[in-house]
Amino acid sequence: MVKEIERYGIPIVHMATITTISESVGANRIVPCVMIPSPVGNPNLAPEDEHKVRRELCERAVHALTVAVDKPTQFE
Repeated sequence: MVKEIERYGIPIVHMATITTISESVGANRIVPCVMIPSPVGNPNLAPEDEHKVRRELCERAVHALTVAVDKPTQFE
């Protein structure tokens, strides 16, 4: 589905813990996430630290939307 949405000119960011799957489905912009049960957060952290992790991941994803790519690219 990622490729089909991008074909219409809408950039997509795939946030995933297993980035090889993202690459295999054709995602061009990939943001590696934390862990499988909590991809966009870490419940083991204090609430304020987890908020920082979530914010950083979201900022990284928004930045990835602004970058032109023509092949799978991970935004670390």
